Amino acid sequence: MVEDNKKLPRIWLSGAHFANDIYTGFLNPIMPFIAAKIGISMAVATVILSMSHIFSSLLQPIFGFFADSNYKRTFIFWGLLMTSLFIPLAPASTNITYMIIFIILGSLGSSFFHPQALGLVNRFSGNDTAKVMGIFLGMGTLGYSVGPLLSAYVAQFWGMDKMPVMSVIGVVWALLMFKFVPKMSDVKIIRKNYSLKSAFKSILSNRKLNILNVISMLKSLISTSCFILLPFLWKNMGYSPFFIGMALFVFIFVGGIGSMLSSKFEKLVGTRNVFYFSMISTLPLMFLFVMTYKAFPIFSFAVYFIMGFVTMLAVPVTMNMAQSIIPEYKSIIGGFINGFSWGIVALIMSLNGYVAQTFGITKVLLGVSVIPAVFSVFFVKYLFKNEN
Repeated sequence: MVEDNKKLPRIWLSGAHFANDIYTGFLNPIMPFIAAKIGISMAVATVILSMSHIFSSLLQPIFGFFADSNYKRTFIFWGLLMTSLFIPLAPASTNITYMIIFIILGSLGSSFFHPQALGLVNRFSGNDTAKVMGIFLGMGTLGYSVGPLLSAYVAQFWGMDKMPVMSVIGVVWALLMFKFVPKMSDVKIIRKNYSLKSAFKSILSNRKLNILNVISMLKSLISTSCFILLPFLWKNMGYSPFFIGMALFVFIFVGGIGSMLSSKFEKLVGTRNVFYFSMISTLPLMFLFVMTYKAFPIFSFAVYFIMGFVTMLAVPVTMNMAQSIIPEYKSIIGGFINGFSWGIVALIMSLNGYVAQTFGITKVLLGVSVIPAVFSVFFVKYLFKNEN
């Protein structure tokens, strides 16, 4: 009975993660077409996309602190509502100022949602945290993959002005989640009094957590670069919005499968080797993609999809290891690993748009894929320094 009481909230939280992340992937495939419509360059459009990642990610540790300290469902409920209401309004806007405001508000909703959801799913995970976390993260990744497909379909066949119709998915799920996810007063948890300063000091002074944060940044550098820059490359090659959305969908979808299979892969080869394989293999795969995307496009897309799988393979492993180090800060740590690290990468990507516009998209993609492959040897080795 106790396990059943935990299973139902896990289902609703994982479903909410799926719904929320549909909207976080909305803008990427259609941004080249939005840029053409309102007359902005690729560099400016990249900054706007990076801004959405910054507001949806960089503030997550702070919201995680409040989620850990007040034990209310406020963040998962209002976060999902904000994301689902405001993000679909952005493509429908003809005014760049309103578009940016809608993107910021919707992205903040995602930043509200994630830390508390990560903390709650950990509390409801029972005895198999790795498997439950893998499913939860995988559902978010699958939602992130569906978002580009839906937005590209609506943009191409209905028109961007019809995009707000898609808000119904998140609004309905938020209302259902509010009913079926237990109130925190109904869950037996140990309440601790701590300050934001002490929580951040404990986390930022922990060697392992710092390494895991850096590893998360290096991994997100690959996926974020692919997700933001490749739609511009493919648009220049003449691909339609729906085709681009389909490509991003498959990339993230197989990444979600990788997250769900992460615990099995970890048991098979060991945690250390999951990190090595996930981070090093992206370099030869990116090289293959760049060498073949013009002459052998079908083969290049297959390589691109494999890259999505291996890139996301170590994400649940990273999260589980991080949350187990200081268990009382589950939501804050979730905010760092799943949010802050992505926000830092988004800041970098705001500059990469200008670099890509000057030197070429493929050169930037090759450059960013070298970084995790080279530095993983050092960081993973240091992470397991005291282990035989």
